[in-house]
Amino acid sequence: MDLLDLSHRIVECERCPRLRTWCQHVAEVKRKSFADEVYWGRPVPPFGDPNATGLIVGLAPAAHGANRTGRLFTGDRSGDWLFRAMFRAGLANQEHAVSADDGLELRRVMIIPICACAPPDNKPLPEEVINCRPYLVEMLESRVWKAVLCLGGIAWTNLFAAKGMRPPAKFAHGLEVALGGTRYMSSYHPSQQNTFTGRLTEPMLDEVMARFSSALDSQAVCG
Repeated sequence: MDLLDLSHRIVECERCPRLRTWCQHVAEVKRKSFADEVYWGRPVPPFGDPNATGLIVGLAPAAHGANRTGRLFTGDRSGDWLFRAMFRAGLANQEHAVSADDGLELRRVMIIPICACAPPDNKPLPEEVINCRPYLVEMLESRVWKAVLCLGGIAWTNLFAAKGMRPPAKFAHGLEVALGGTRYMSSYHPSQQNTFTGRLTEPMLDEVMARFSSALDSQAVCG
């Protein structure tokens, strides 16, 4: 897989008019606290180590997060939680992510969403997820991944849809399934809906991230 080519095609994608209109609208109106910033306002490409053996699958860019900064999970509170956990697990060189040029580097891991555009109310339509699915399929087929971590039930379901199969188990936090040499793991998404309510705590996310990191150190498993 040519990562630069894939990223370029994602950034230039126009398959979902509703999402393109929304992203551009948000980029023009902006949030008051970011009024002086130039928003990205386009589909957000994958981010991470080109030689990664681990893949993290998210939902979609946040309107004033990645849709503003142009880098996944960057500039919002979900990313604050995610990258702190990745830093503690040795998968990132720093724990903060505020802009696309802040020096953040991921180690052994790539991140891709199931929907590359920020959707209204953080809810992409099923047909929009399907429109974006070929990019996820291409990423999945680019190599044999040692481990794949899905953030949230929607990512879990759509990951296996991209593989042409039903999920081998119902989504639950901390789930781990071995299939064909890859460990598939799941966590609640680090959204404010989950972190503010205590449904997801930092120790819970740390535990899953530590197992994910360990799986990248291990030999391939059979399943």
